[in-house]
Amino acid sequence: MKNYDIFLFDADDTLYDFNKSEANALMTVFNNCALDFTEDILMIYREINAEIWAGYDKGEISKEDLQTMRFSRLFHILGVKRDEADFNRQYLAELGRGAFLINGAMEICKEIVFRGKAIFIVSNGILATQEARLRQSLIKKYISGFFVSEIVGFKKPEVEFFEYVFSHIPQVGKDKILLVGDSLSSDIAGGNKVGIDTCWLNIGMRENDSDIKPTYEISGLRELLSII
Repeated sequence: MKNYDIFLFDADDTLYDFNKSEANALMTVFNNCALDFTEDILMIYREINAEIWAGYDKGEISKEDLQTMRFSRLFHILGVKRDEADFNRQYLAELGRGAFLINGAMEICKEIVFRGKAIFIVSNGILATQEARLRQSLIKKYISGFFVSEIVGFKKPEVEFFEYVFSHIPQVGKDKILLVGDSLSSDIAGGNKVGIDTCWLNIGMRENDSDIKPTYEISGLRELLSII
């Protein structure tokens, strides 16, 4: 088993319980706008959001357009007239307050730092949300720094994103770096491109029918204890 010195963690659905934060933020803003919010609406939104983020990952949609497009499509389906930009601002503010952690996140971050190793967050998420979430998160004291695509100028899985990260973290051999994330297409593929080991957090035990292969696969963060 390798001995890693630096751990690069994705944020949403790797350290943070994004589904919980997302549902809570949407419900709050819908209620503030005197709109009904149901489980069906949540599912419709998630389908729309996933499709638009996929377009962003392919470079077809900008992050700015992404943020309003998802709500304009949702409101069209619901027959609701609202200012999408204003709704999105409210949503992001609420989302930033939702620093809910994935099971095992606190334990694994504490153990990594206790062993004298460093943790950095690498994310394609929206900068304001990531900053707000980290400020109030219980794991903040364990994080040495974070890199968001809006600041880097490139996004995962682009090689340039990781080259930027490597130039801003302690200089160690690539064999001393482990990338942990839930996305095969952005986290694991990106790590593979730049020659670092990867760990796929596959909580739902999804089948990997792609040609993207992680170094490790775990179903929960606590399993990292046998790797770090």
